[in-house]
Amino acid sequence: MRDTLRMDKLFAPALDPATVPEQRGSTYPEPFRSRMGDRAKRRLGDALGLTRFGVNLVTLPPGGQSALRHWHTLEDEFVWMLEGEVVLVTDAGEQVLRAGMCAGYPAGRRDAHHVVNRSASPARYLEVGNRIEGDNAHYPDDDLMWCEDEDGVYAAHKDGRRYPSP
Repeated sequence: MRDTLRMDKLFAPALDPATVPEQRGSTYPEPFRSRMGDRAKRRLGDALGLTRFGVNLVTLPPGGQSALRHWHTLEDEFVWMLEGEVVLVTDAGEQVLRAGMCAGYPAGRRDAHHVVNRSASPARYLEVGNRIEGDNAHYPDDDLMWCEDEDGVYAAHKDGRRYPSP
């Protein structure tokens, strides 16, 4: 009971998303990081104390992309477009997503995906994903994988060589 009370004081059950700090850029190593453009995320789920799934409010500027094209072994992902327009790129091809549309990517489905803003205006969307320990992301188009050792998670080439730390 004491932990519950402490958590209630740390995390309000409601907030204005504009009060959550923006996190810009990407954790990808170069040459991938710069491909994301000036992507901005507000980690709403973290700000609200959610632990089983994440919710991010993402602003994607013209020319930016959400991530490298990828698929997850254990994580479901969901995107709901709020403003603007992006192009969803999957193994099946491309589809325009406009405000009010949504997309979902089931865990384990080997259909790599990402969204790209090819318009002249910023796009905003919510991205939601569950947090499952042991999940791995696969990047079929890029020489990238994530590894973990006693020092934590790090980016590596698919042959195991580490990318330089930023």
